[in-house]
Amino acid sequence: MRSFTRGMMNVNADHEEGNVTERDLQRVDLNLLVAFDVLMSERSVTRAAARMQLGQPAMSAALARLRRLFDDRLLVREGRTLVPTPVAESLIGPVRQALALMESALGQRSGFDPAKDERTFTILTSDYFLVLLLRPLLAALRREAPGVRIHARQVDADYADVLRQGLFDLCIVPRESQRSEVTLRSEDLFTDRVMCAVDSANPEVGDRLTLEQFQTLPYVAFSGGPALETTAQRQLRALGIDRPIDVSAHGFVSALIMLRDTPMFTLVHEHLGISLTEQARLRLLEPPVALDPITATMYWLPRQDESPAHQWLRRQFRESAAAL
Repeated sequence: MRSFTRGMMNVNADHEEGNVTERDLQRVDLNLLVAFDVLMSERSVTRAAARMQLGQPAMSAALARLRRLFDDRLLVREGRTLVPTPVAESLIGPVRQALALMESALGQRSGFDPAKDERTFTILTSDYFLVLLLRPLLAALRREAPGVRIHARQVDADYADVLRQGLFDLCIVPRESQRSEVTLRSEDLFTDRVMCAVDSANPEVGDRLTLEQFQTLPYVAFSGGPALETTAQRQLRALGIDRPIDVSAHGFVSALIMLRDTPMFTLVHEHLGISLTEQARLRLLEPPVALDPITATMYWLPRQDESPAHQWLRRQFRESAAAL
């Protein structure tokens, strides 16, 4: 997001009888709202400072000012982590929406020049799509858009709330798994088959994986809880195949890496398996049961439709997907 640091206004919003007055708004520093958004996303003063390219003392000072502004601690320590207070939780959505509207207004007025402008995009997705779609873009982004930064957030069990609150620029997930009630724009990027993967030197598996092997070989699988059950796992359950998971991995890439020097197998999307065949020493095999492919889809909020910066971002991912 473009910086609001130039010409900042002082922060000390007063409230008269519970209402925000025009005088209050005139004293609000918009850059503090950016700091609030980053702090709530990172939940770490150190990481938030690095993301905003500030020193840690400056970020700590921003948090102190936010606490005075909202008359609340906002972030409290639980063990080794910082967690938002109920007041902070209630502010996340409105603050993010306000920043997005401001960003959209500025973007429509002045356009977007990736070679000169600074912007941080938040992408909500899994390591599967990061490897396939973002990794090929990194060199080009550094060369052609040096001021653009990507903040990738792992899809987790609360991703529907994240969609509802608008705390992202793009969400890339299989269309078959998107069950949010939020009204979103969408565009399909590519389809991908489900394959079986084993260590290339696995002596127990020949040129094909039999149904008996599929049901008895130790199975390593991505597992993010019921809210993140993969489309393949749902299909197996629908087919009446209750395939126990021997090892749970919290990432598609880590599930593949675990196969090396073991008799285990996993289910993998073909494009990801091909891209990691050499590094993870994989052999891909057709599954012994028919599994439907997935459709990789990017989602965004309707208010971002006309933003030149957002249009540019979507074009980058569209071109990356086309290269597959």
